[in-house]
Amino acid sequence: MKIALAQINTTIGDFRGNAARIEERLRWAEGEGVDLVLFPELTVCGYPPRDLLEKPSFVQRNLEAVEAIAAKTRHTAVVVGFVSLNESAEGQGLFNSAAILRDGRVQFVQHKTLLPEYDVFDEARYFEPAKEHGVYDFDGVTIGLTMCEDIWSRHEFAGRRLYRIDPVSLVVEAGADIVLNLSASPFTIGKQAIRRELITGEAKNLSRPILYCNQVGGNDELVFDGRSIVVDAKGQIVREGAAFAEESFIVDTDQLNPAANLLDLPEEEEIRQALVLGLRDYMRKCGFDRVVIGLSGGIDSAVVAAIATEAIGPDKVLGVLMPSPYSSESSVTDAQALAKNLGIITCTEPIGDIYETYRQQLAFDPNTVTLAEENIQARIRGNILMAISNREGALVLSTGNKSEISVGYCTLYGDMAGGLALISDIPKTMVFALARHLNRKHEVIPQAILTKPPSAELRPDQQDTDSLPPYEILDPIIRAYVEERQSVAAIIAMGFEAALVERITGMIDRNEYKRRQSAPGLKITSKAFGPGRRCPIAHYY
Repeated sequence: MKIALAQINTTIGDFRGNAARIEERLRWAEGEGVDLVLFPELTVCGYPPRDLLEKPSFVQRNLEAVEAIAAKTRHTAVVVGFVSLNESAEGQGLFNSAAILRDGRVQFVQHKTLLPEYDVFDEARYFEPAKEHGVYDFDGVTIGLTMCEDIWSRHEFAGRRLYRIDPVSLVVEAGADIVLNLSASPFTIGKQAIRRELITGEAKNLSRPILYCNQVGGNDELVFDGRSIVVDAKGQIVREGAAFAEESFIVDTDQLNPAANLLDLPEEEEIRQALVLGLRDYMRKCGFDRVVIGLSGGIDSAVVAAIATEAIGPDKVLGVLMPSPYSSESSVTDAQALAKNLGIITCTEPIGDIYETYRQQLAFDPNTVTLAEENIQARIRGNILMAISNREGALVLSTGNKSEISVGYCTLYGDMAGGLALISDIPKTMVFALARHLNRKHEVIPQAILTKPPSAELRPDQQDTDSLPPYEILDPIIRAYVEERQSVAAIIAMGFEAALVERITGMIDRNEYKRRQSAPGLKITSKAFGPGRRCPIAHYY
């Protein structure tokens, strides 16, 4: 049996565009003599649709699209994900479903069983889990359908198995010769290794080939990396799809030969590709074609500008230099050197006069620089960027990293202003590593930016270490507390100074109110700030 896997980039709610992608891949598959084309989870409506599922018109258009696609099928079958109705008067009103479309109609439907309710997922909010698990006879080959989380039943999350049943085992018990999995699994660092282990282990355990087709593309803060996987009945990987790109490929289930080697991307390269794809899709799907970035001469804005240039081209990137009385001459020249390397346009908007007007209006002491005055400078810059955004119709990219955002070393309505926080889930030490990676072939980030001590330059001779420990110490504490959910006592036991751990974790907790008002950011790590981390602002814990 010849099966094609089509990892495509869908847009939430773009029923016409998604259907066109599906139908184009169907025509291709027919020309190649393919028996069946497998697509990702919720192909028809896009993933994750979230509260759009509460709109009856959204669900209805999704159902109409399935029927329209089915009407265009002949011998070559299509397996798509869609939202179906729960006709029962009990439970949630919808199912997350997969359908086999063939010979002009819907032939078979299977609902998703395991509905994730952790991190960024909230599927039980909308969907009812499957109670039955059937199979479909495709010309003598029995096919079982599963969806994304259904294949994660054996995985341990923080040392615990979340699920008591294994849907893959259930479809095999129902008679499946081959298991197909429609997936929308978001990228995080190291995720592909986990997927490989899960899918190969399941295939080997059940002695069945598993074909796993994963979505690709960016939808809001989530980036989907594709990398679909085909595994034979011995648990050996036969083929993997491209990383961070649409791809369709064909396998013959009668000739599943193990792959000679697999492509493993370095961590920095994974992050680079995820950011490029996430930014490009965020802009395309939200209707932006240009970006505005405040260039400070620092590492964060340099990396953001370099990623933006790669994602949309240098002619679509505007760098704005906004020197203050405390900006060093090298910060301006470093920003100019970066712009030259990237080939982007810049403009200069000094903030000194505006800043002095604020100080005089508010009667600040002219001989000192307080925290309030530091924040005024950041907010002046934020206002300038947003004004340019309004004038040009361009998206402002904020440049704060995860280290700063974690502890609140950032200014509301100032450097936090923007439409997308591109590197908000990347710690400062990783920003430096990413910058060095961007320079691997030729200099993109000027060497002076890579070597100078980080500084906000909001008062004379300021450095980040005036307010924070070195990032080499700060970042492991943040990772342990936020991503690994370690207790204060456990982090201290790792060898960190007790007073420092208590101070840093307290800063993380106290600054939830800032993060709640920040721009959405692309998820890169296992635990990003945003919808995947839901902490109260007001609490005494």
